[in-house]
This record gives sequence, C-alpha cells and structure tokens, in this order.
Amino acid sequence: MPEVFTYTFMQRAFLVGNMIALIAPLIGVFLIMKGLSQIGHTISHVALAGVALGILTGIYPVYPAILISVLAALVIEKIREKISDYAELSLSIILAAGMGIATILISLSDNSIGIMSYLFGSLTLVSELDLMIVIPMALIIIVLVFLFYSGFFYLSFNEGDARLAGVPVKLLNILFMVIISTTISLSLRIVGGLLIASLISIPVATALQLARSFKETILYSILAALLAVDSGLIAAYYLDLAPGGTIILLSVIYFLLASGVKFLRERKGFNEK
Repeated sequence: MPEVFTYTFMQRAFLVGNMIALIAPLIGVFLIMKGLSQIGHTISHVALAGVALGILTGIYPVYPAILISVLAALVIEKIREKISDYAELSLSIILAAGMGIATILISLSDNSIGIMSYLFGSLTLVSELDLMIVIPMALIIIVLVFLFYSGFFYLSFNEGDARLAGVPVKLLNILFMVIISTTISLSLRIVGGLLIASLISIPVATALQLARSFKETILYSILAALLAVDSGLIAAYYLDLAPGGTIILLSVIYFLLASGVKFLRERKGFNEK
C-alpha cells in the first residue's frame, strides 16, 4: 500500500474529499446551466462568517456555516425572484457583508490555525466528526438531487416552461439553494472557503468540453472532480502543499487538457469534411 494511504488522517481526507467531489460538481452542473455560478462564490464567502462564529463560540464550525449560508441563500433567492434585474448587484452586497462579518469575527478569535484550515483547506485537521457529518449529508444531497432530477433539469433551462409543465418552481428553487449552501459548508475543510466555488464550476467546464448530453456532463463533471481531488490530495501530501490550492490548480490543468481534446476533435471533424 502506498505510504499516503497508511495514515489515518489521509484516509479521512480521502473519504471526505471524494464525497465532496461527488456532490460539488453534481450541484455545479445545475447551477451553471441556470447561469448562477456567482451564487456559489457568494455563499462560499458567507459560509466563512459561520465558520468564524463557530470557532469563536466553540461550536463545531460546519453547523453555523450551514445555518448562515442557508439563510443567505434564501435571501438571494428572494431577491432573485423579486428583482431579477438587480440580482447580480445583490450578490455583491451579500458577499461583501459576509466577508465583512467574517473578518470581524476572525479578528476576535485567537484560533488562527483553525480559521486558516477553513479558508484554504487542511489535510491533518479532518476529524472523525467531519466524517460523521459530511458522509451522511453528502448521501442525502445525492438522493435529493436524483429524486428531484426532472424538476431541477427543467429549472436549469427555463423556469417559465417549468411552471407550464407543472413543476413546483418556487419550492424546488428553495430546496436547490439549501442544497448548494450545505454542499459548500461541507466542503470547507478539504478545499477551503476561498476555493470551493472553483471546485463547483471548473469540473463542469471541463465536462462541457467533452460531453454530448446533460447526463454526460454530470458524469464527466464528477469524474473530473474525483480526479482533481484524489490527485490533488496525493500531490499535496508528497509535496507538502496546500490541498485546496493543489486540487484547484489540477482542476484547471484538466480543463486545459479537455479543451485540447475538444480542439483536436473539432479539427479532425473539420478535416474529414
């Protein structure tokens, strides 16, 4: 067995990391198809305020992160529903407010190491509690996505048509926002709050270079995320690098490789014509 898999903390990191690699791009496909990729970026920064609050008060940080990010997501959805023309501006305001609160709370805490692990991700600090929370919650998210797959699919392309088809648009949008917020909060330990939005979007961008259908996009997105997380964790261990940054950098590399494959495929098709 390779050395990297012999340590308990690395085994925990791989378990949590692979669960995140399953749910982040799964949610990301629907998010990007809805044209809402910036929401993931906003919520990831708001979740940091919850982490800082948890560390300051001695509460397991993922709990307040989920609570605060869900509340922020519901506010975003309400604004998007009422004044869609200014939704992007509202995201900027909520992101700034979240970061402002997080900065103040961080300045009040003496546990800078704990906070940094949630900002950029950490291998050594993944705990048994993280496993007990992340794995069941990730499985619930996967089940919910597949239970409501048809509704989310309709919403990804046209909410107006979805209403005409009898899809409960408002209810599914709220559920989707809760799922996004929970996914981001669960991902903070491995990838970090400053980088999780990239793990949601970059594997999807990679998949879009290769996929020929919506289901293929989901499949390739998950495969790209799993590859990035596993290779990133291995590289971070052996090279003593930050895991979050390593995972995201490798995600970008895989995107570039997929773009090259797409270019060669299109060039071959052009030459055959």
